[in-house]
Amino acid sequence: MTAILYSFRRCPYAMRARMALLASGQPVELREVVLRDKPAQMLALSPKGTVPVLALPDGRVLDESLDIMRWVLACNDPEAWLAGDDPELIAANDGPFKHHLDRYKYASRHGADPLVHRAEAAAWLDKLEARLERNYQLCGDRRTMADVTLFPFVRQFAATDPDWFSAQPFPRLQAWLAGHVASEVFTRVMIRVAAWREGDQPVFLR
Repeated sequence: MTAILYSFRRCPYAMRARMALLASGQPVELREVVLRDKPAQMLALSPKGTVPVLALPDGRVLDESLDIMRWVLACNDPEAWLAGDDPELIAANDGPFKHHLDRYKYASRHGADPLVHRAEAAAWLDKLEARLERNYQLCGDRRTMADVTLFPFVRQFAATDPDWFSAQPFPRLQAWLAGHVASEVFTRVMIRVAAWREGDQPVFLR
């Protein structure tokens, strides 16, 4: 039996889980979810209703992206991504930066001033720029878990106002982001697949 991943193509949490699964070589069936019509099978596994959700052959369920990444890379980590598992850096991304990103990108939904939150988020990106002055990647000169974990969110920030982002004094961060977006692993996990319905032929992450 193969592991099953419930995912949503554009979700940054799901993106990073898919990248870790692909990099590890873990066989996994990919089930693309329509968020407004979540399948009952997924909700039975994880009632909180967020993606990604990984159902393992032994009956265990992992429904947090970092748990999925750490589990699969502990099984097989051919590029040594776990060498750059920086909990403090990842927590700053997933906490304060994500908070400001949401209120910048979805300001009307949150009743927020987008420029205030853009400035707060940019202050965090300035720290990443400084970090990239020392190394090509966030935890050294090779891509690791820190890079894969963070860049989908930096990508989302950049896409909110691409002209503004490209005009900022973040040359290393911009090059770092472009490199990850153009990478083979990201290109492969972003291939479009039809929304899953029960009875469909399995689609595998390749």
